[in-house]
Amino acid sequence: MKVLVTGAGGLLGTKIVELAQDYTVYKTHGSHSFFPDSIKMDITDREEVRHVFSQLRPDVVIHTAAETNVDKCEDQREHAWKTNADGTRILAEACNKAQARMVYISTDYVFDGEQGLYTEEDEPDPVNYYGTTKLMGERSVEKHCESFAILRTSVLYGTHPEKPNFVKWIIRTLKRGEPLTVVEDHYNSPTLADNLAEVIVKAVESRLSGVYHVAGSERVSRYDLALKTAEIFILDATLVHPIRMNELKAWTAKRPKDSSLRIDKIERKAGVKLLDVTQGLREMKRTWEETQ
Repeated sequence: MKVLVTGAGGLLGTKIVELAQDYTVYKTHGSHSFFPDSIKMDITDREEVRHVFSQLRPDVVIHTAAETNVDKCEDQREHAWKTNADGTRILAEACNKAQARMVYISTDYVFDGEQGLYTEEDEPDPVNYYGTTKLMGERSVEKHCESFAILRTSVLYGTHPEKPNFVKWIIRTLKRGEPLTVVEDHYNSPTLADNLAEVIVKAVESRLSGVYHVAGSERVSRYDLALKTAEIFILDATLVHPIRMNELKAWTAKRPKDSSLRIDKIERKAGVKLLDVTQGLREMKRTWEETQ
C-alpha cells in the first residue's frame, strides 16, 4: 500500500511515519522539510498537487497538514481559508481523481463548546475562524471523496524536536522555574500524538469510513492538565496559577469553553483503547527522557 502523508514533519505526521513502516510512505511538506527524503507539495497549489499525485499514485492520503494557530487564523483569515479549506478541497479532489482513500484530521473546535462530550452525531457550530475552516475541510472531504474517514481530535501533545505544543510549553516553562497562568474553565480531551497515530494507522488498515472522534479518554481543564504535567514530570506545581477564560487577554480568537469529545464509537469500531491524561503524560515522559 502506498500512503502519502501531508505535514509529515509535524508532531502527528512524524508519529504516523514512524508507525507506518510496513507500507510505502511518501512524506510531503509545504515550505519546510523535516525529513531529508520529504517531497515538496504545497497543498494550496492545484498544479503541484496534481503533479505529485500523478508521479506517486497513492492509495491512501493521510492529511495532517493545517494552519492550527487559532489566533493566527483569526487574524489572517485569507491564509487560514487558503490552507485549511481550499488546500483540503484541492487534496480531496485529487484523491477522488486518483481513486485514493482520504483520512482527514479535523478538530474538536468545530463545536461551539456549550455542551461538551460531543458525539459524532452532534451538529458542528464553530465559534472561531480556525474551526470554520476545518469544518469546511470536512465538507470538502465528504463531497469529493468516495472513500474517506474524518477523525476529529483535541489538544495534541507529545515529543518533537522542533514543533511546540501546550504540554511542551508547560514543561519548558516550569523547568526554567517561571510562573505561568492557565485557564481553569477551558475543557478539552488532551490527546497523545503517538496514540492518535496508532489509531490512524489502524483506520487505514481496517478501511474505516465516516466521522470519528479520536481523542484522549479524559475530559480535563487546561489548568488540571498543567498540574498533572507538573506531577508526572516532577516539576513545581506551585508555579501554575489558574485564570478564568474571561480574564485572559492574550487570545484574539474565541475558544469553545468545553469541546471535549466522546470516543465510544472509535474504540468500539476499531477495537482500540485511547489513553487518559495520566497514561498519555507517562508515555510522553518516557519518550521525552529518551530524546533529551
